[in-house]
Amino acid sequence: MRRLLISIPYLWLLILFLVPFGIVLKIALSDVALSIPPYTPQLDLSEGWTGFRTFWAELDLENFWFLTEDDLYWKAYLSSLKIALIATFLTLLVGFPIAYGMANAPDHWRPTLMLLIILPFWTSFLIRVYAWIGILSNEGFLNQFLIWTGIIAEPAKILNTDIAVYIGIVYTYLPFMVLPIYATLEKLDGTLLEAAEDLGCTRIQAFWSVTAPLSKPGIIAGCFLVFIPALGEFVIPSLLGGSDTLMIGKVLWEEFFSNRDWPVASAVAVILLLILVVPIILFQRNEQKQREAEQ
Repeated sequence: MRRLLISIPYLWLLILFLVPFGIVLKIALSDVALSIPPYTPQLDLSEGWTGFRTFWAELDLENFWFLTEDDLYWKAYLSSLKIALIATFLTLLVGFPIAYGMANAPDHWRPTLMLLIILPFWTSFLIRVYAWIGILSNEGFLNQFLIWTGIIAEPAKILNTDIAVYIGIVYTYLPFMVLPIYATLEKLDGTLLEAAEDLGCTRIQAFWSVTAPLSKPGIIAGCFLVFIPALGEFVIPSLLGGSDTLMIGKVLWEEFFSNRDWPVASAVAVILLLILVVPIILFQRNEQKQREAEQ
């Protein structure tokens, strides 16, 4: 029975990750072709072992070498890393005060505040991103508000810029930052702050000496939960970003659907996955250390 229970997650991992990854890796090692599917070689099981050897011999790393030769791809990776890092930092700046306020709110208000954070998930992600197009456009609510307050004299170009992409990512992934930090701050022992103040610390000093270090697990978890999906984001930069906004998700979509170059697109996806493996492993280790500390 124990082995059966353990085998279930491994079977899930095999079906939903390893098998699809193997298929994508195989396509990445193939060559583009005017056929259906648009790559070659194809494995013909009717030829037996001879067909398998022929199939294996035709696989190569040409598409991965091509990614190193064309600067579009490594620039897209670097641009995605930059945008994901900045967006994660901005999300932390916005999310930490919200989580801190929720953790220090009266108990009867916390469920309502939690509902307000989760409420946007009840609406389609695509609809919410489209709504930002109307808000950030030249005739949108944000420009009209800034003109009404006298901050600007004429509409500012916000839509189709990196700023719009940052706004979209921060808004979309804000709950992923707030909830882990809130879960950590909620467990914080208030007597530690009282002890720090009794020892002569001001509230600000007590915050930096007690609250900030103890909230580190939630901050790390929130940053990983925002950074990992933001790195491969496609919808937000496509709808809110301009033509100069270069992210690997857009490049991946164009290779698959515009250029119909599945082998190169698969190579791009494999490299992206390998890049994401590092923060995923670090996130898992952080979660493991946190569970061990709680025990």
